[in-house]
Amino acid sequence: MSVPDNGNVTLTTSQNGIAAVSFYHPAQNSLPAALLDELTNMITQAGNDAQTRIIILKSEGERTFCAGASFDELLQIKDKQAGAEFFSGFARVINACRKSAKIIIARVQGKSVGGGVGLAAAADYCLATEAASIKLSELAIGIGPFVISPAVVRKIGLHAFSQLTVRASDFQSAQWAMEKGLYNEVYPDITSLDTALEILAQKLASYHPEALTGLKQILWEGTDDWDELLTHRAAISGELVLSEFTQRALRSFLKGGR
Repeated sequence: MSVPDNGNVTLTTSQNGIAAVSFYHPAQNSLPAALLDELTNMITQAGNDAQTRIIILKSEGERTFCAGASFDELLQIKDKQAGAEFFSGFARVINACRKSAKIIIARVQGKSVGGGVGLAAAADYCLATEAASIKLSELAIGIGPFVISPAVVRKIGLHAFSQLTVRASDFQSAQWAMEKGLYNEVYPDITSLDTALEILAQKLASYHPEALTGLKQILWEGTDDWDELLTHRAAISGELVLSEFTQRALRSFLKGGR
């Protein structure tokens, strides 16, 4: 009998202090609770390592950076506490990125949906390919992007966030994401993306560590209340996911594909 692939998170650090936190899940790099906790731990571990100069946040595969929350796991939630705890997993990942003393570069090689957009927004700098379109589908399944919204709004502003949220069934292009501020640079393919990423990471790793830490603090000014804020937002999502509307929508999405 085959053993199901539950995905994984890995952390590798090069000799020059470039740490790569990489995640994988067979369902389009979606994130169940266990992977969210591992992501939090790995980002925190890399940030606390004195040898780390720069952190790269990436996923495996070519087509999808991250499909967001695991719908299979969302359907298993039976009470408000379990719901709040699941969505708190995304809150902890975002806050781990925010609290890390190290600059985090996101490598977005493919599409991002829901929480995947939140991961990209939680990075300090983001490189993507032209295939890296984005969508916030939460309204379409009866919840909202409440936990990730502070990170996304911080990057793209309220006007663009409202478009992304209201147009819950529509992907926005990588070019749109760059124009609005989510992506800093967009490349035609993965090969050119990785070349640019390596050059940037090497250059940043050569800079004064204290200067990079000071920059990190500036980039996240005004977010000291996010531990409490994101926990509160997780409770909202955790309650909504219990509704019959959302449970029915999740089952429909799973049948038809995300």
